[in-house]
Amino acid sequence: MSKIVQVAVGVICRQQQFFLTKRDDDAHQGGKWEFPGGKVETDETVLQALTRELKEEVAIDVLSCQPLIVIEHNYGDKEVCLEVFLVDDFLNEPSAQEGQEQAWYTLNELKTLDFPAANRQIINVLLARL
Repeated sequence: MSKIVQVAVGVICRQQQFFLTKRDDDAHQGGKWEFPGGKVETDETVLQALTRELKEEVAIDVLSCQPLIVIEHNYGDKEVCLEVFLVDDFLNEPSAQEGQEQAWYTLNELKTLDFPAANRQIINVLLARL
């Protein structure tokens, strides 16, 4: 059985819009939009990983966040456990630091985008909250 990859995910929200980045074409689930985040490293809490990843990937400092959902998903070639947080207070303007596409989208626009399968549950939870 393969190891489950623990991932911290930040749903960055401001004024009813959500910040997304697009995965590089050669990455796992390449070419799809995603909420920023990354792997939880050994000896790191999920919140530490979230803070580190959002600083590295989109250059923001998280001031506050709240748990949103935990998603376990098997892609066949990889199993992930996404611990998802709503990031509603942060410093700096999010900006993709690895050259990937980025954009702010409304909740209705999120429904039309191509996401990795596990991320669909995040959108469903956001829809249910509003």
